[in-house]
Amino acid sequence: MKVLLVAGARPNFVKAAPVYRAAMASGRMDCRLVHTGQHYDYEMSHAFFEDLSIPKPRYFLGAGSGSHAVQTAKVMTSFEKVCIKEKPDIVIVVGDVNSTLACSVTAKKLLITVAHVEAGLRSGDRTMPEEINRIVTDSISDLLFVTEKDGIENLRREGHGETSIHFVGNVMIDTLYSQIKKLATADVSLEPGIREIMRAGPYGVVTLHRPSNVDERETFLEIMMALAEISEDMPLVFPVHPRTSKNVEEFGLTSLVGKSGIYMTAPLSYMPFLTLWKDASLVLTDSGGLQEETTALGVPCFTIRDNTERPVTVDEGTNTLVGTAGRGIQDAYLRFREGDIKKGRIPKFWDGNAAERIVNAILTCGL
Repeated sequence: MKVLLVAGARPNFVKAAPVYRAAMASGRMDCRLVHTGQHYDYEMSHAFFEDLSIPKPRYFLGAGSGSHAVQTAKVMTSFEKVCIKEKPDIVIVVGDVNSTLACSVTAKKLLITVAHVEAGLRSGDRTMPEEINRIVTDSISDLLFVTEKDGIENLRREGHGETSIHFVGNVMIDTLYSQIKKLATADVSLEPGIREIMRAGPYGVVTLHRPSNVDERETFLEIMMALAEISEDMPLVFPVHPRTSKNVEEFGLTSLVGKSGIYMTAPLSYMPFLTLWKDASLVLTDSGGLQEETTALGVPCFTIRDNTERPVTVDEGTNTLVGTAGRGIQDAYLRFREGDIKKGRIPKFWDGNAAERIVNAILTCGL
């Protein structure tokens, strides 16, 4: 069986890697990686793929940045050529980025079977481009691989048949567990300033990249003021996304950061970042994947959003929605400081075997 496995950004490869390995280990799949190149860090080093135990992608589409329409169109036209050349039996897409939508639509119009990994996730907020990507991709996918029980209910409510829905668990957690094992013997490089903070005592980790949080000056300022206040009590290490870094300068927030206990650093690759956050006392983020990973390792997480498409991390895990208002973030931290710390539990099937379940489901679906 010939498989095209599509990823559009670094986090997508973290999710795609265990699927690739499981597919090739099956002995019944010829799996080929396609990198659409949609995000800033699309020119990833060989070491990144080595860390994930996968080869460099067979195809690199070079979509680059641009508006949603421009980016989606670039991916569709390039991916169509790959599909026509390869004639795959199935296209597997992961996550909810523009590449996910573009490649699923392209494949479906070529009458190729489409499988969506991370299907059924819904935030209920259609102002988020990711929500549109999720809904459209699920609506045309033949196989829907679900990470949590809420996803099953969402898909049923939208009219999907039971035979297309497969509750397999979370491939992000597959990668997390495999990389945790590697850390025992890996020599991971972190800059001295970060190491110093980690050795000194309790610390927090921050990631922010969503346009709704960092592109509006007033919202971003309010969030950063709250983080600055928290950092007076507990230092915060902040690997800064390029979009966020640009807005820190444009909005005149450099001085605020400089006077605080926030340590800003360049983006970190997977293993150094894992080394940093796995031992943190608290993670503050607007990332989807990090909500899941912190739940898997039992690290308290504040999600700086008003909603989440991953409710299991709140209902069962260590995640707390704190909103984007400064007061709400600060109040949540005060409760945390006073001992109100979520313990949580690991959700069903977050056991490191999701990719094997996905491959087994594909092999038995009768393609």
